Amino acid sequence: MGKTAFLFPGQGSQHPGMAEAFYKQNNDVKALIDEADRILDYPLSGLMFAGPEDELKKTEHAQPALLTAEMASLEALKQKGIKADFAAGHSLGEYTALTAAGVISYENALRIVKQRGLFMEEAVPAGDGTMSAVMGLERETVERICSDISSAGGIVQAANLNAPGQIVISGDKDAVAKAEEMAQQENAKRVISLEVSGPFHSRMMEPAQEKLRSAIEPITFSKPAFPVLSNVNAREETDPAQLKQHVIEQVTSPVYWEDTIRRLLELGVDTFIEAGPGNVLGGLVRRVQRRGVNVYSAQDPESVEKTAAALS
Repeated sequence: MGKTAFLFPGQGSQHPGMAEAFYKQNNDVKALIDEADRILDYPLSGLMFAGPEDELKKTEHAQPALLTAEMASLEALKQKGIKADFAAGHSLGEYTALTAAGVISYENALRIVKQRGLFMEEAVPAGDGTMSAVMGLERETVERICSDISSAGGIVQAANLNAPGQIVISGDKDAVAKAEEMAQQENAKRVISLEVSGPFHSRMMEPAQEKLRSAIEPITFSKPAFPVLSNVNAREETDPAQLKQHVIEQVTSPVYWEDTIRRLLELGVDTFIEAGPGNVLGGLVRRVQRRGVNVYSAQDPESVEKTAAALS
């Protein structure tokens, strides 16, 4: 019997209207989202449902909004009796994975990701850092480009190793521009500048990492109900101290997402459920493994119904 993994998306998957159908149709989800408004002491749900998009995509709002929307999806899956053997989340999504596994409480998770968003916004002056997606190059080529530029004094590194031929780089604006140029010379299929507010998952995030460490240290991390795979090493972990260390390291480390999917496949996972808005992670699973896997969505009541029917 194959195993099931829940996948939780990261920043960029947020959109106005997310989790609204759950909220209207499901009292338990309504209570969960109302609780987020209470914990954070501002109407997060209003931003989630109606935007405006420019406000919702600010890191300090997007992170708690995504965590809340993903917990709404999780609640709907739970009500259908759908359980995970493993969980993983992309960047911010790792916090939802930890909450889903009972490592941190929903309240603590919301408070941490709100602070994480603020710390990440504040770490680098606006416009100094950026990120770009490089399509169609091998990992080794992208890493060589980054290391060549870095040894000449720039800051640029592979930040998200998402799937074969899809790598996001992050760093200072000039170094990223130079890396884009070099990637094109190496015949990258496409290079896309990303609309982000900072150079996430690069060493330019060190000021955010130190503040995050102070915020997370006093919070209790418990033993997970099922293993959570960490972004920093793509390995399953059940030790609370290690899980805590990994989310602190994650802010300046690459997200090894392709490796995470490959590890889940090695662990016998053949069913992947993306719990949260959008279908970015499901698409990445298919880029890693085309055959023999089932990829399902849980972004609204309709997709949860379809997923439950397919699994019954």
